[in-house]
Amino acid sequence: MPRELLRCPRCKGPLTPPHNNAMRCADGACARSYPVVNGKPVLIDEERSAFLHADYLMRAATSPPDGALAAVKRWLRGLPSPSVNMSAVRCLARMRDMLLGRGGNPVVLVVGGGLRGKGVSQLADTPALRVINVDPAPDSAALVFCDAHDLPFADGSVDAVVVQALLQHVADPWRCVDEIHRVLKPEGIVYSETPFMQQVHLRGYDFARFSHLGHRRLFRRFAELESGAVAGPGTALAWAWRYFLTSFARSPRAAKVLFWIGRVTGLVIEQFDHLLGQRPGALDGASCVYFLGTRSPRAISDRDMIAGYRGAQRG
Repeated sequence: MPRELLRCPRCKGPLTPPHNNAMRCADGACARSYPVVNGKPVLIDEERSAFLHADYLMRAATSPPDGALAAVKRWLRGLPSPSVNMSAVRCLARMRDMLLGRGGNPVVLVVGGGLRGKGVSQLADTPALRVINVDPAPDSAALVFCDAHDLPFADGSVDAVVVQALLQHVADPWRCVDEIHRVLKPEGIVYSETPFMQQVHLRGYDFARFSHLGHRRLFRRFAELESGAVAGPGTALAWAWRYFLTSFARSPRAAKVLFWIGRVTGLVIEQFDHLLGQRPGALDGASCVYFLGTRSPRAISDRDMIAGYRGAQRG
C-alpha cells in the first residue's frame, strides 16, 4: 500500500506513519487519529460517516479463528456470478489498455465493490498496475477501510477508479462522485455500474437508483467514452420475480427459500439480455447501467445530456 497517497479523510492533510496501531493527521490544526486494525488503516471521519472506529476494533477483538467454514465461504464468494454483465469485461480491458499505453505504474482505486467484481481481475492480474481495494466493510479484503464520501487519498493521485454496484448504497452519491473526480489525475479514467430497475438490497444501506441519463448526469464532470446497459429488462424482470415471491413470506427463513427459488428460476429470463443487447427499449428498462469516461475540467450541460437520450421513446 503506497502510504504517500493516503490523506486525512477530514482535512486531506498528510498522515504520520503508523505508530501504536494508529495513524495521525500531520496537520496540527486537525491532528485527528485513525486506528490501524490488523495492519489496515481505518481512515474514516466518524463525524461525517455512518461507520464508527469501534466497529472495526470490536471485530478485530472478536474475530473467530480462520477455519474450514471460513475457507468454504471464501471459495463460494470467489465463484463467478451467473448474473448478466454485458460491459465490465470489455470496459475494464479498455481501461487496462489505456493505462498501460500511458506508461509508468498506474494506480487503480477499486472503491466498494472489492476485487470480486466482474472484470476486475484483468486489472488486479496485470503486474504493471497498482490496484488498491478500499471498502468500509470490516470483513472485506480492503487494503484501506474508508467511506466513499471522503476518500482518504491526495488530490490527483490515482490514474483510474472502478466503482461497481456501490453508488446505490451511499447516502450522497453526488458527493462520492465529486470525490472520485478529486482524486483522479487529469484524464484519469472512471468505470461505474449503478442499478436502475432493481429492488432494495443490503437492508438499510440502499438509497438511490439512476436511469441511463440520470447516471450520465451523476458523472457530468467526465467526458464519456461509452455508456449503456450492464444488464437489461430480462434481469429487471428476474429481480421483480424474486421479490414478488419473497413478498409472500411470513418468516425470514421462508423469505430466504423463496428468494433462492426465484433466483434459480429467473436465471433463464436474465439470459434474454444477451439477445436484447443495447437496443433502445432495453436501455429504457435496464436493470443496471454503466459509464466509462475520463476526468474533464468542464461539466456536460443538461441540454447536451438530454439530447443524448438513446431510449425507445420518440416523438
